[in-house]
Amino acid sequence: MSNSTIVDIFELTAKLIDLHDLDDVRAKVYTSAAYNLDRFAGKLENMDFGQLVQLQGVGKLTAGKIIEIVETGTTKELQELIEKTPKGLLEVFKIKGLGVKKIKVLWNQLSITSIQELKIAAETGKVAALKGFGEKIQASVLESIEFVLAQKGKVRMDVAEMMHDLILEEIKNHFIKIEAVGQFARNSEIVSNLQFIGIGSLANLKSNHFKQDFKKSSPKRWAGFYSDFDLPIEINYTDENNYDSKKFALTANETHLAYKNQNNQSLLQTATFVGNKTDEAIYQDFGSKFIVPEMRENDFGFDWIEKNDNSDLISDGQLKGILHNHSTYSDGKNTLREMAQYCKDLGYQYLGISDHSQSLTVANGLLPSKVLEQHKEIEQLNIELAPFKIFKGIESDILSEGSLDYEPEILKTFDFIVASVHQNLTMNIDYATERVIRAVENPYTTILGHPTGRVLLSRAGYPLDYQKVIDACAANNVVIELNASPYRLDIDWRLIQKCLDKGVKISINPDAHAIEGYHDMKYGVQIGRKGGLTTNMTFNALNLNEIMHFFESRKAKI
Repeated sequence: MSNSTIVDIFELTAKLIDLHDLDDVRAKVYTSAAYNLDRFAGKLENMDFGQLVQLQGVGKLTAGKIIEIVETGTTKELQELIEKTPKGLLEVFKIKGLGVKKIKVLWNQLSITSIQELKIAAETGKVAALKGFGEKIQASVLESIEFVLAQKGKVRMDVAEMMHDLILEEIKNHFIKIEAVGQFARNSEIVSNLQFIGIGSLANLKSNHFKQDFKKSSPKRWAGFYSDFDLPIEINYTDENNYDSKKFALTANETHLAYKNQNNQSLLQTATFVGNKTDEAIYQDFGSKFIVPEMRENDFGFDWIEKNDNSDLISDGQLKGILHNHSTYSDGKNTLREMAQYCKDLGYQYLGISDHSQSLTVANGLLPSKVLEQHKEIEQLNIELAPFKIFKGIESDILSEGSLDYEPEILKTFDFIVASVHQNLTMNIDYATERVIRAVENPYTTILGHPTGRVLLSRAGYPLDYQKVIDACAANNVVIELNASPYRLDIDWRLIQKCLDKGVKISINPDAHAIEGYHDMKYGVQIGRKGGLTTNMTFNALNLNEIMHFFESRKAKI
């Protein structure tokens, strides 16, 4: 039972208490506990009642609820609240811009109990007519509904990974050999269908977790769903004589398979004609060098491999440090010392700490006095942990007009600065592009953080003229971040080659708010490889001396 699951349960409980007008004080207790527990670095499931009540924001009520969640997976109170709430109304909470109060109005005055009903009400102008809504909110609601509906039946790559591991553990004994294919094998950031290929079958499967869709199944394929997930699952059956070629055909995207060689033969035709051969042999017969699975989405892999070698691609072992991380100085869960020590233990040479800047008060952004306090601690830790080094960084908010948070006398005290947009996200493309470019042109900006502000399956991000932003980064020697959090993976992999073509380096950063977040680096590497990111163009593949020289040279020019 993860801490995040407990936090989610507390947050939902608070929302439903407010929705049903039951107890404002009780709702605030849950909200406060959720806020504090979200910042707690320890494992709640391993703590007893006496230890839990000692935590900030946790009283006897919430301590008891935590134990109940660990033991049962939920609370009786939450289940009772869910039972008295229309099922579809819970989905409405996913609509951006609608808090509990507005959802309550929609439910009470328009009898809205589902996203579809809300969509119809908005399209007919009924939402705009409600007091406190208006045309602008109605338009925003419709836009958010379209986005949410488009994401239905999809999961992030980290959730797909978790499902993949659970499914394999349950079915591996039914197969001589079984592997993932399709989007998961290509390391897609979003997975809409989790596919496998195996030698064997699920004919004698006895598990309540697997729900077969008989209309989509066939003698050679099991189709259906796993547990309560709405992600379609597909398990293809084959024999030893066809395994390799079948796996190849199911792994690559249709666009990639349709690519034709000089003989006007498609890659799929080659894979079919050559019989059961390895991936390497298929590409060889097609007249191409081997293309890694990550790059089998479209034609890009064929263009890339003509100019590069697969050994040029970035890999986990080539990263020398981790930049863009948060500690308890702002909204992180671990202390600066803990973040640094764990980074060193993982074998990295350096850590870039970049807590939130002062304007982001919701994330406990650092006031100038706090910045100075953190810098003193960094200097002491650098003595203790040498030769490992902590670089003094900040994630400076890009303010509405494009300036960086803090005055120059504070900005100049940092070794590097990650400039990111966190507030006022509703922008048109011209305003957003100008705002970001102004920040890029600021001489103190080192890295442009999560460039579009997107949150996968939740928020599309603000629109940008990407080429103009990339050109500005090239002109100002600013690095662009590939935020490795599976929630973001921003910059999009499809734009990486545009960056490299302009000589703009990419920094794979986890945006870690706890030591566990460092492990998200693998997702950034996977997405980087998908976009053709090479080691020589990966910023944090620079070793300690190289990156120190980069930071010092930039500061010297200011």
